[in-house]
Amino acid sequence: MILVTGATGFVGSELVRQLLALGKTVRALKRENSVIPNILQSQSNLTWITGDVLDYFSLEEAFENVEYVYHCAAFISFNASDKKKMMQVNNEGTSHIVNLCLSHKIKKLIHVSSVAALGDAKAGFEVTEKDHWEYNGTQNAYSISKYASEMEVFRGIAEGLAAVIVNPSVIIGENVGEQGSRSLFRLVKKGLTHYPTGTIGLVDVEDVAKCMITLMEKGISDQRYIINAENWTYQDFFTEIAKQLKLNPPAKPLKKWMANLAVFGSSIISFVTSKPAQLTADTARSAFNNQRFSNSKIKNAVGMDFKSIQQTITEVCSRIS
Repeated sequence: MILVTGATGFVGSELVRQLLALGKTVRALKRENSVIPNILQSQSNLTWITGDVLDYFSLEEAFENVEYVYHCAAFISFNASDKKKMMQVNNEGTSHIVNLCLSHKIKKLIHVSSVAALGDAKAGFEVTEKDHWEYNGTQNAYSISKYASEMEVFRGIAEGLAAVIVNPSVIIGENVGEQGSRSLFRLVKKGLTHYPTGTIGLVDVEDVAKCMITLMEKGISDQRYIINAENWTYQDFFTEIAKQLKLNPPAKPLKKWMANLAVFGSSIISFVTSKPAQLTADTARSAFNNQRFSNSKIKNAVGMDFKSIQQTITEVCSRIS
């Protein structure tokens, strides 16, 4: 029996879909008010169970007779006001999962982290799994929470748990929700005129799930893997989206003072409407980041060729109305 947490999410639902296609029996964890994605409707060999990673005792039933666990549940936000919730879900929630894996003698855990939990590479080099995260006061709350979650997994490994951590870059795919990476596509759809001068690592959700399944089946433990297909500049990324949507691409580089002004405006709108800010200081800062991520280790481990990001962009754009 395989348990998948966060099974209604973007990564979790695709992972469950692929596991079922391989004939696996899956128990999927969802919160009480979560909506089951269309790709997982009316599936055999799939059992849904209601629980919350913050409620240790609600997870006990989910772990019964389970041999393998994929921990995909997480809270993603780049609003500083969500730091407490992120630390609870991403850190404390992972602690509960690790403890239950140990007590139920789970054979192996795959934990979904993020490239946000990695350190910076030296100038001119790609970020690798050897670039360790060090707090320097510039990291956002999401980065801190994901790093803390990894520390819980490494604690479990020290206590005898077989586990692997995966660090995906920005995940895209045609089934991504409006609150995920599709928001980047929506920016172009609305008529984006300026592009950030940074770079972005991209990977298709199908490849993320494939890598996780392969890593689970291999005799690998106490390792972490960056899952990144390609590194793009924001200019090229937004230009390709505009091309697919038959729109004019953004033609001017975004200046930092423009981004800061936009953040200020977004915060005012958020205050007036009581809705989350659409642009935060953290997201604006990341748009000027020029980090590139290596995929050499994961390629050597699973022996796969990543799906073309251009193909994925085409698929996502075909779903945008």
